[in-house]
Amino acid sequence: QVQLVESGGGLAQPGGSLRLSCAASGFTFSSNAMSWARQAPGKGLEWVSGIGSDSVTHYAESVKGRFTISRDNAKNTLYLQMNSLKPEDTALYYCARAREKGYSDALIDYDYWGQGTQVTVSS
Repeated sequence: QVQLVESGGGLAQPGGSLRLSCAASGFTFSSNAMSWARQAPGKGLEWVSGIGSDSVTHYAESVKGRFTISRDNAKNTLYLQMNSLKPEDTALYYCARAREKGYSDALIDYDYWGQGTQVTVSS
């Protein structure tokens, strides 16, 4: 049974940092691309960052240069290091498993999702 469990969310001040983790189980973690997506209050789901099974990374323009995605295949864990946080980064953050090895920024290409972890950026 595929499971994705996010953690690490919380309250941060503008300019601050948070590190999200996503513990994966029930499948061969190294074989699938993974992504982070987020949903801000009153808005739709937005793709944020992805990493292929080859560990090549991709970012939405809104987070490029501030967020870093990584994976530890030995620990079956996906990470998102978020620096220089802005109030507009406030959202529920989800990790998701891609159906294939290669990354995609199309949310329809992801078949399993975690329950989400809340990130709030406010002074």
